[in-house]
Amino acid sequence: MTDLLAACGQMAVSLAFHILFAVAGMAMPLLMVIAESLHLRTGDPLYKDLAKRWARGTAILFAVGAVSGTVLSFELGLLWPTFMEHAGPVIGMPFSIEGFFFFLEAIFLGIFLYGWDRVSPRLHLFSGVMVAVSGLMSGVVVVSVNAWMNSPAGFKVVEGQFVDVDVMAAIFNPAFPTQALHMAVAAYTSVAFAVMGIHAWRLLRDPSSRFHGVALKIALGVAIVSVVLQLASGDLAAKHLAEYQPSKLAAAEGHFKTTRGASLSLVGWPDEDKGELIGEIGVPYALSILGKADPNAEIEGLDKTPRADWPPVAVVYVAFKVMVGAGFAMFGVALWGAWLWWRRRPFGDQTRFLKALILASPLGMIALEAGWVVTEVGRQPWIIRGVMRTADAVTPMPGLAVPFVAFTALYAFLGVVVIALLKAHVFAVPVTPAAPTARPVATEA
Repeated sequence: MTDLLAACGQMAVSLAFHILFAVAGMAMPLLMVIAESLHLRTGDPLYKDLAKRWARGTAILFAVGAVSGTVLSFELGLLWPTFMEHAGPVIGMPFSIEGFFFFLEAIFLGIFLYGWDRVSPRLHLFSGVMVAVSGLMSGVVVVSVNAWMNSPAGFKVVEGQFVDVDVMAAIFNPAFPTQALHMAVAAYTSVAFAVMGIHAWRLLRDPSSRFHGVALKIALGVAIVSVVLQLASGDLAAKHLAEYQPSKLAAAEGHFKTTRGASLSLVGWPDEDKGELIGEIGVPYALSILGKADPNAEIEGLDKTPRADWPPVAVVYVAFKVMVGAGFAMFGVALWGAWLWWRRRPFGDQTRFLKALILASPLGMIALEAGWVVTEVGRQPWIIRGVMRTADAVTPMPGLAVPFVAFTALYAFLGVVVIALLKAHVFAVPVTPAAPTARPVATEA
């Protein structure tokens, strides 16, 4: 294993592990806020119990995410010293802003966890809203750094040094709007489907459970909205790639030759040596429509990119198809759930739908991981696209295979611990409170 491959592998494992907890910190607070707001509106203690359980799950995932995020920050300096030396003045500010939102989230999460019956209901709900906002903003600011690596802006390179740094231009780079939107919506979609799968599994065992039925309905509501927004954000992301990162879009579609009226590949296998997509089945003109909203538009192929600057086409192509396929599968399941909801069908009686939810529950996380493969591998061989190559940024320290194995084992151990904690503190079957017979009436002191 070369030092470059070991460094890339270690970052890939660290990012793949951390991103699961990052999206939980972005999306889980929304679910617990919805549950508490329903409790305040109806007085039903079930919603309060649900909010508390989701809050405990958020706290567990937040704690592990903080650990894995700290490891990542060290890895940036240890594995990519040249990158940090040059890019530090540009990306230092967004990382500092992320730290501010991280601490804000931690403070209000503490109030939410321990403020029940100690602060006013409105203040307690406000603390949950602040957790949700802080978690979302923390993720969005970090995404701005990755977006900058894909479309660098806000600086000049003079004699190998980054000068005339404009931090705001760097944060709000061309890739930021579409990438931040796509990532934020992906967080809500993936977490909602994971939560639905857990409660669907419980409903299969106890179809009469109000607790799991209500929890599933809340998560389904979030999933229906987010999965529709995800398709829209994906369309915007594709149009950005066609304009600013054409080689990444070409790799994702196995599009080797610049073509007008380009077809969208459904299946095939990219042969980099021959420069063609073997066994392609595609939709005529669809790629031109997706990329530039014009069926006759020209879509740049990999033939416009020097061969040395091609990303690993097969990896990007497969990851992109996995992401898109998982996304459309979730869209279909969400539509099914929306139809059952509209028809007022009790979810506990819908065995096939519950089984479909269980099967679909990991699809959001799979799509999320695949999407990051497209983003990161599709940028190669650049760590900062068009400015600095990945091979020039890696540490000269030898023997990186050892920490790679050690950190992979650590993440596997932490994953087992997280599952055990969630099972003990979140997934346990509660004693379901009875529904209130009437809305609570406020009395004067």
